[in-house]
Amino acid sequence: MTTDQAPIRLALVDDHRMLLGALTEWIRGAATEISMVAAVTTWPELLTHPEFPVDVVLLDLDLKDNLPISLKISTLKTTGVKTVLMSTYSEPNVVREALAAGALGYLVKSEDAAMIVEAIRAAHKGESFISAELDLALNASDVGGAPKLSAQERRVMALYGGGEPVKSVAFQLGISEETAKSYLKRIREKYRIAGIDVGTKVALRKRAIQDGILVQSDETGII
Repeated sequence: MTTDQAPIRLALVDDHRMLLGALTEWIRGAATEISMVAAVTTWPELLTHPEFPVDVVLLDLDLKDNLPISLKISTLKTTGVKTVLMSTYSEPNVVREALAAGALGYLVKSEDAAMIVEAIRAAHKGESFISAELDLALNASDVGGAPKLSAQERRVMALYGGGEPVKSVAFQLGISEETAKSYLKRIREKYRIAGIDVGTKVALRKRAIQDGILVQSDETGII
């Protein structure tokens, strides 16, 4: 195996054993390039696990251990581990602290299952990935302006707005058709909250050009 082909070594940390088990099984079945090497219920178990350090940690924000999340994230960062956080709620101030400390991803647990895998992939590449629901909460004061889109959301919007059907968008980005549809749903919801209607493909294309995501003279160009 080359470095590019090496699996993403993932650890899960969640104190809800049922969720931990369900996530473990689902990720193992959904993404062949992700290798689940640890699934633990406490922070000390992660640090002392024989497979640690891993590539990416999917970390429950709500562990009942009274340790600051910023300390956990900085600890992982110093060992070269990327962090994606999960939570049952989205408290903007807590999230801002986590992102400032170096977390690359943040998901509410109600997020579509396929998005968990996308968040892990994005973090492994050093890209940020924030739950659509949370991103809206963080940017609620920015209504009227263009919403903040992730790198992958911009790619989806550029391809789809440039005339590609969903199936082709999915193929070109190496994701499933359902995941591509989930991205489009997230994009439209972000714009809707910002007071901008991109419900039709034509409207989405016009907005992509306006926001510099799609270059009008070269509609296949991705920014």
